[in-house]
Amino acid sequence: MPRFSIIVPCFKVQGFLRECLDSVLEQSFRDIEVIAVDDRSPDACGEILDEYAARDPRVTALHLPENAGLGRARNAGMPHATGDYLFFLDSDDTLTPGALAALADRLDEAGDPDVLVFDYARTYWWGGTRRNALAELLSATDATFTAAERPEILDLLMVVWNKVYRRAFVEEHGFAFPPGYYEDTPWTFPVMLSAGRIATLDRICLNYRQRRQGNILSTTSRKHFDIHDQYERVFAFVGSRPELASWLPYLHRKMGEHCLDILSKPDRLPPADKGEFFRRTAELMRRHRPAGEPFPADLGVLRGPYAAYRVRRQAGRAGRELARRGAQARAAAGARALRGLTAVQARRPLDPHLVLYSAFSHRGVLGDPAAVYRKAREIAPQLRGVWVVRDEETAARLPEGVEHVLLDSPAYRRLSARATYFVNNVNWPGSLVKRAGSVHVHTHQGTPLKYMGADLLDKPGARLGVDVPQMLRRADRWDYSLVANEHSELVWERAYPCHFTSVRSGSPRNDVLVDPPRDRARAVRARLGVPEGHTVVLYAPTRREYRRGGHVERLDLARLAADLGEGHTLVVRLHPSLATGPARGMGLSELHRRGVVVDATDEPHVEDVLLAADVLVTDYSALMFDYANLDRPIVVHADDWPAYTASRGAYFDITAEPPGHVTRGHDDLVRLFASGSWRDEESARLRAAFRSRFCAYDDGRAAERVVRTLLLGEPMPEPGAAVRVPGPAVGGDLLAAR
Repeated sequence: MPRFSIIVPCFKVQGFLRECLDSVLEQSFRDIEVIAVDDRSPDACGEILDEYAARDPRVTALHLPENAGLGRARNAGMPHATGDYLFFLDSDDTLTPGALAALADRLDEAGDPDVLVFDYARTYWWGGTRRNALAELLSATDATFTAAERPEILDLLMVVWNKVYRRAFVEEHGFAFPPGYYEDTPWTFPVMLSAGRIATLDRICLNYRQRRQGNILSTTSRKHFDIHDQYERVFAFVGSRPELASWLPYLHRKMGEHCLDILSKPDRLPPADKGEFFRRTAELMRRHRPAGEPFPADLGVLRGPYAAYRVRRQAGRAGRELARRGAQARAAAGARALRGLTAVQARRPLDPHLVLYSAFSHRGVLGDPAAVYRKAREIAPQLRGVWVVRDEETAARLPEGVEHVLLDSPAYRRLSARATYFVNNVNWPGSLVKRAGSVHVHTHQGTPLKYMGADLLDKPGARLGVDVPQMLRRADRWDYSLVANEHSELVWERAYPCHFTSVRSGSPRNDVLVDPPRDRARAVRARLGVPEGHTVVLYAPTRREYRRGGHVERLDLARLAADLGEGHTLVVRLHPSLATGPARGMGLSELHRRGVVVDATDEPHVEDVLLAADVLVTDYSALMFDYANLDRPIVVHADDWPAYTASRGAYFDITAEPPGHVTRGHDDLVRLFASGSWRDEESARLRAAFRSRFCAYDDGRAAERVVRTLLLGEPMPEPGAAVRVPGPAVGGDLLAAR
């Protein structure tokens, strides 16, 4: 008996069907059967199914004598299912790599629940990807539950394909799909309300394809009236089970919201039929209103005539247009006021003790600016340091005692007009006007391996969404550019042809790596939950410009953690640009919850994560230059180096001049660790050469050097005087004229 019976109904999807089937059959988890149902498709779907069935015994192809529709095609597949769990997969969607293994593991962990709800991502025809907005509901608990215990689970998209169902549970209750559109509705509500044990999996297991054309529900037709019959079926089911009567108010509201949502869509109903649809919805709401329950206030429009609904809709559109124009007017007035404020402030002298700090687009006290700030508080308390943060949520996470202002607030405008010093690792907003006498210190975000700034002009994929001329105009405000090595100095002058002075200061954030505080690494490892005595392998992948969204899974994390063996803890830190996207939902969050790996992406200070690691495995992340200061082993996993350099560009070949051994595939990496070669003499020799080249100015006093020489104007005591190297003078904005 297979673990999963995957039922795939097929109708007019020949262009997507192979990708769908391949995503299932190429899964690492093999204990499955695929029941593919040709719903009398007029294209080549039937032939494709026969082809797959002939070459893979796990595939059964069914051919219906006539077109039955999506729901009945699923029903046709169910009697042939022998698996423990049913999985209804639409034939234009795909499974993500490792999805079935993750589902099987979670089912085992949860003790075979009736229903397992998992996460998905919308994948758009133009290449974009968006994760389910309510994914946090899937990580709220590890325990099983009922819908009554956690009713918010019903807020998730009520479809059939984001769940797997215990087959015995489905057969016991006789669940089946009705004909017509919206067939998921009278399946999902009865199933979820009847389930005695529901579990969740916080992992993206399915890519939900958003087709440009051909989506049935985006077809203008009277078939959308089927929604009324589908809710009649839901109420009939609940009405036959007195124990579910408490759900009637919820379902009543849900029905009204769902129907009004369909009515509001411009591509669903023929315009001439919208009035009839409204009236049928209103009648259904009156008929199924629970006794003694008030009519939902926010659905009150359904108690009046269709004409009133239309007036309200038109008024809403007009109100939104007025709001848009009002926002434009307010923005214009604000800009005029800002210019006036700036003009007034510009007549006041600069405050010689005021320093504005920002890091990573105003995300908090982080990186090099944070190291400079802390050192300034220690040795120059007369300086007033104020952090610019992007919103109140970020402000609430600031350490106690940190003075801050919100970006674009009146306080920010006042202070930015008076500050003498500005310290940032990202360009300040274009609205900030640099006053004569002010000093801008740009720290960057590490030693560059991949192309930056003006060098992106020849890499159209890498500069997608990046306005290089605007970037350079903002960089024209830099007075000083901090560098940790000669390589960085040369690159920044090429990538940012502006009027700054390079300062051979070292990287302030790396001071803690050159001279780590006593027992800090041990404290970090304890916070991350690393067992005493374990070897910590830190995996830090970077983003890929050849894939929209930047995330490409280069390694199977669960497999790598297992292959590393006992006594090892695999810690993963994603690139910051991937931290809030689908990348973590592709398995990292779930593996962290299960204790297979440690997800350190949210650790605010990357230096702490580096201190906790015994070895760094990375592809092309700039973290390798920082980690080299610790003089610990580094492994470069370069399985896609040609593709990476072709899309992003690199200043040198890291595979030819690496900080340690280079691997090209999973097995190569595992063999390196199994043999112990990751820390052999060759690794040490390569690392020594790398450190000599890229850690030349990091001596543990970079932050002090910046504060004393750039903020206080003092000479830096030996050793390690700050050397300033004026950059080339470039007249005019050459790029803007191109």
